[in-house]
Amino acid sequence: MRITIIEDDDRVARALMTVLTQSGFDVSRIATAAEAVQAEPADVVLVDLGLPDGDGLDVIRKLRDRPETAVIAVTARSEEHERVRGLRAGADDYIVKPFGVPELLARIDAVLRRTRVARSLSHPDEPLVLGPLRIVLGTREVSVDGVPMALTRKEFELLLLLARRAPNVVSREAILDQVWGAAWEASSRTLDTHIAAVRHKLGPAVPIRTVHGVGYRVQA
Repeated sequence: MRITIIEDDDRVARALMTVLTQSGFDVSRIATAAEAVQAEPADVVLVDLGLPDGDGLDVIRKLRDRPETAVIAVTARSEEHERVRGLRAGADDYIVKPFGVPELLARIDAVLRRTRVARSLSHPDEPLVLGPLRIVLGTREVSVDGVPMALTRKEFELLLLLARRAPNVVSREAILDQVWGAAWEASSRTLDTHIAAVRHKLGPAVPIRTVHGVGYRVQA
């Protein structure tokens, strides 16, 4: 998953890049509005509204031409009318500084879920390869060492999420939020069942490791 940070404050940008990189994202940073509109597409863009060479709201409006990109306004402007302006400009979400890392990651997971269909349509034929594991998004085909695997819809979505974040750990909460859209106890038991099923189908060539008290990760 690719995240672009549009932030002119070096200290803030470095902190965000460290946190997001440790969470398994491919992160890049841009410091100006001029660079932002010319940047390579990303899955999520975090936009500071107080940029030195322009208004972040204008950047958000231009990014709306990319339906596969989720946009989160990141700013110190906490007033209600400012939040309304950001959302009306096209932001998918709005987070006010200072904020905690868990909140930021939860909001990123939420907006990624909303843009999942658009992202899959933007690169339908681009396979995800992780060691012997190969996932073709457009056809939803999965193979291990060239051998096709028959996965259910939820098993496919679960494996895809883990593979995209590999080798980093994906928390149980993030999995439940993105794959099932809930974090209630019944879904938690369902997650355990699906993990066991995917492990059985993939075999030892693509191990799914349990990180106790946190979540799971694919180790290919």
